[in-house]
Amino acid sequence: MSIKVIQWATGTVGIHAVPGIVAHPDLELVGLWVHSDSKAGQDAGTLCGIDPTGVIATQDVDALLALDADVICYTASSDIRPDGVIDDICRMLASGKNVVGTSFVPLLFPAAAGDGVLDRLEAACLEGGTSFYNSGIDPGFGNAGLAIHLAAMCKEVRTIRMMEIVNYATWDNAFTMFEIMGFGKPDPTHSLLLSPGSTSMAWGPVLELVAAGIGLHLDEIIERHEVILAPEDIEIASGTVPAGTISGMHFEIVGIADGQERLIVDHVTRLRDEDAPEWPQGGGYRILVEGEPHLKCELELSSDLGDHNHAGCLATAMHVLNAIPAVVASEPGVKTILNLPVYSATVS
Repeated sequence: MSIKVIQWATGTVGIHAVPGIVAHPDLELVGLWVHSDSKAGQDAGTLCGIDPTGVIATQDVDALLALDADVICYTASSDIRPDGVIDDICRMLASGKNVVGTSFVPLLFPAAAGDGVLDRLEAACLEGGTSFYNSGIDPGFGNAGLAIHLAAMCKEVRTIRMMEIVNYATWDNAFTMFEIMGFGKPDPTHSLLLSPGSTSMAWGPVLELVAAGIGLHLDEIIERHEVILAPEDIEIASGTVPAGTISGMHFEIVGIADGQERLIVDHVTRLRDEDAPEWPQGGGYRILVEGEPHLKCELELSSDLGDHNHAGCLATAMHVLNAIPAVVASEPGVKTILNLPVYSATVS
């Protein structure tokens, strides 16, 4: 019997989730929530570039929660509404719907997502007899997932560096690129992402999850960053980055134990591959484990249908969609990669 799924939103990740659900042999799309009035009333397939599905997009939350569905795939925007995301998810869980999601990235490890967050989610799971799991590519498999499994090959682990090195020029989301990340802004004080505490809020839970996975206690998490400015106007998918404004950023979130930097999330984000040649080079995700033995793992994403950013969004959606059978079958409660059974793609 197919697992019935409601997809929540069709943004940069959700637009890939709908085709992923339809193609998955164990899943059945039964509902779709959309944010914009222009999408409401349209077929889910039409909105997401596949054949019509017979599932019509709606903004009626109550009607969707009343559906006979097993799970909701929640990919709604969280950039400026993290509390709203948690409210949404708790309501869904308490209503009897399991939830997998990619929104509000600290939910990768809810124990580190803020005061009371884990307790609220656990209470909602208990009320609804449901489970919750949040992941993606970064935060998710591309950093914490790879790092924890790689460390299983070590006798000794001294440091783990989890890197994303990505050209964001084809990322077509002007609000995220300009207003959240701060591309096109005059300096880092105009970037929400680079404001004090923001990167540690988003990626600190990655450090805490890896620390929990390898039995390390972190005493402190710090953050640091540097940016480069465009020497000329740069045209990207989201618009124009004017000369003299932010066109690249390199930031780190560092977990410290006993005065030593032990775990590091390291992001290099460019709009042109040739810029900032002194920064780490490559494309994709890189895990560096210093210990015994030393380990280096490279993960590069590509796609028949788009570029690396397309592939990354698809991978983010599929990492939680492929978890659905395990999440639905599990005992009620909050799940992470530390307590969810091993899962993978299901090939028909």
